[in-house]
Amino acid sequence: MLPRFVGRLGIADAVTIANAALGFVAVVVAFVDIDLAARLILLAAVADGLDGLLARRYGGTDTGPYLDSLADVASFAVAPAALAFVVVTDGLGISLESVSAELLLVSTICALFVAMAVARLGMYTAYDTADDYTEGVQTTLAATVLGAAILAGVADPVLVLAITGAFCYLMVSRIPYPDLLARDAGIMGVVHVLAILIPNFAGRTFPYALLTLGIAYMTLSPWLYWRDREDSGSQTTTTHGNA
Repeated sequence: MLPRFVGRLGIADAVTIANAALGFVAVVVAFVDIDLAARLILLAAVADGLDGLLARRYGGTDTGPYLDSLADVASFAVAPAALAFVVVTDGLGISLESVSAELLLVSTICALFVAMAVARLGMYTAYDTADDYTEGVQTTLAATVLGAAILAGVADPVLVLAITGAFCYLMVSRIPYPDLLARDAGIMGVVHVLAILIPNFAGRTFPYALLTLGIAYMTLSPWLYWRDREDSGSQTTTTHGNA
């Protein structure tokens, strides 16, 4: 007897499910090889963009939107929180053998990151019906910034903890983030893939570039990107999705 998903799920759904699996593997690998875990999270972000492209090209299914949010919980909520937890506890020499105030603080901030990411994903599905913007930093972008920072060597434990804490608010804020123009999404996508494939090339150029692009979009686009969109009249899209 065939599994019940045979004939009900499409190729885009298969990529979405693979995205969730990548998130789990990233959590496991984080305790062994932090750079590889960061690359897996960035790869999951690529899969997150690819499943949308495949759904538009070959058609989606009724299950697709539910699978997408569930996969994002694994790859862009739990996995980056685990990444931050390992970087901070290792960097500050926090023992995992006994409960301490430092361990409770780090665990609380990382757990809050997961909670706010899940809240954002739920609110996005329920309320973000606009085609050209979303409210709050996308979970995919938050995970990408954390992953790129670690690959770029910007892994000071205090800074990573502060960034993780900041995302706890930014993901559920009311700040409007516009979709990227197809041109800009394409540029960011190329840099993203190169950061995964050759992260150590030329002094970690591509992780640095991805981190810079991500921070620039996160800090400037709500105020400076709208005019560019209106003036260009070009088709909009986003490499990282809005969730």
